[in-house]
Amino acid sequence: MSYRIRSLMTALLMVLLPQVVLAASAPAVRGSGGAISSEHPEATRAGLEILQKGGNAVDAAVATALTLAVVYPEAGNLGGGGFAVVRMDGKITTLDFREVAPARATSDMYLGEDGEPISEASRVGPLAAGVPGSPTGLWELHRKHGRLPWAQVVEPARSLADGGFIVDKHLHRAIASKEEIFSRFPETAAVWLPGGKPPSVGSRMKLPDLAAALRGYAEKGPTAITTGAVAEAVERVSRRHGGILTADDLAAYKAAWREPIRFQAFGWEIASMPLPASGGIILGESLGLLERLGWQAQERYGARRRHLLIEVLRQSFADRFLMGDPTTTAVQPQDLLSDEALEERFKRIRPGQARSSEDLYPTAALVGVESHDTTHLSTVDAEGNLVALTTTINGLFGSCLYVPGAGFFLNNEMDDFAAAPGRPNMFGLVQGEANKVRPGRRMLSSMSPTIAWRSTAEGEEAVALGGRGGSRIPTNTLQVLLNIIADGDPLQSALDRPRLHHQWLPDIVQVEPDTLAPETRAALETMGHGFEVTSGTAKIEAVRRLPDGRVEAGTDPRVRATGAVLQPEL
Repeated sequence: MSYRIRSLMTALLMVLLPQVVLAASAPAVRGSGGAISSEHPEATRAGLEILQKGGNAVDAAVATALTLAVVYPEAGNLGGGGFAVVRMDGKITTLDFREVAPARATSDMYLGEDGEPISEASRVGPLAAGVPGSPTGLWELHRKHGRLPWAQVVEPARSLADGGFIVDKHLHRAIASKEEIFSRFPETAAVWLPGGKPPSVGSRMKLPDLAAALRGYAEKGPTAITTGAVAEAVERVSRRHGGILTADDLAAYKAAWREPIRFQAFGWEIASMPLPASGGIILGESLGLLERLGWQAQERYGARRRHLLIEVLRQSFADRFLMGDPTTTAVQPQDLLSDEALEERFKRIRPGQARSSEDLYPTAALVGVESHDTTHLSTVDAEGNLVALTTTINGLFGSCLYVPGAGFFLNNEMDDFAAAPGRPNMFGLVQGEANKVRPGRRMLSSMSPTIAWRSTAEGEEAVALGGRGGSRIPTNTLQVLLNIIADGDPLQSALDRPRLHHQWLPDIVQVEPDTLAPETRAALETMGHGFEVTSGTAKIEAVRRLPDGRVEAGTDPRVRATGAVLQPEL
């Protein structure tokens, strides 16, 4: 193809924006001008549109996240919260806009008089909802780092909510899976079960209440949602169904800029989220131990490498038991990431024998839960600025309670607290007293938005990544990162490779099909490891800046996702 024809085709693609160039499983989409990876084509398209108009990586990330709040209601949100890691002009900042417990929350609010858990109370309906952080957090992220006017960044999402979007098979299936619960709440059923059934594939979904909320949000910022009519609508529907969330809770919410978790591994600089996100500490501890254990020297798909990874994850998740809200937790990052702490844990790992998880910490007062319906996006702009942004409403459609007059679902993040002490949760994730329900406290999370970079002779290389999948997020983010920084994989190959998961308790290794060769599994079973084959793992989205200044977007083949670059190579 001649240079002239290539140039004309590139120009045509620019004119046709917001058309998206999709990333297949291999290779990643590559080009220049910026890249985006998200879990919905409309969201990726919105981010590209903002990049085209001169926005930076933060503008694109916020526009993508707000569009996910429209077209991906099962996880995208204004009724939830999240975390962002930003590398802007070479400097790292991290924003915590995690939900908090309402002012009227109590430590025993999910227990009956007999001390038994109240069925579904922390997962379905208004008692499950924490105070949303997304309206304040996304605005604050843009206020500090954005380039374009705020209203321009909000507009793609507002336009979609107003004009409507096409219901695809993924959204139809998600709604159908919640049909019984949706029918319990007239407010939810009126919008999401028109005529008593999920909207059909190919139908157009309009969300006028959400469009109105976004219009006010564009004009006034977060106060359009955290005060006034929208906040009153949240309180009204919460009270109607026995909840405790109030307009005063929304008005009092504050996002928090925090010091990032910073560490080095395999020649790369890495930055991730601090508490209440546990993922950054898990990544830092795991990478520090694996480097000490000679990870790179081990046969890539051999039993010893797999054993070391499992043992490191076992240890890191046992340490998670001590974590919670950073203002009240019993442990701080330096307690687990210092050379002394890593050396002490390094000595515990047995080269050829699995440890017993129950021997690491006492399990008499175990609790916890974390669902899978989170969404992650990664962006990079032409200047090399990067954003890793993860948001969540926790379960699929959060609490399943939709707010008329606001246009979004309330989260069920209260289920991420240690809500019923003494009992493992439905995912087997174990947590401690540091994550107990208290008014105003932020619940512990597994979210792991992360940015890594290094200098090479050709220039600087950087990657932004993260994912969704509950407790599997840090373990899967870790393995994709290892594929890149320790083994030198291309971006898409790093995302494609099968992965495993271990979270201390239950003491079982979850593996994707074809993760282990039969002889490798047999060797690991001889060491004392037990296995469960599963397809339920985290989904990771990533973008990368190459040393020559080009950018690329990769997507996880395990989920519908889209990766795009502003000016693709043809």
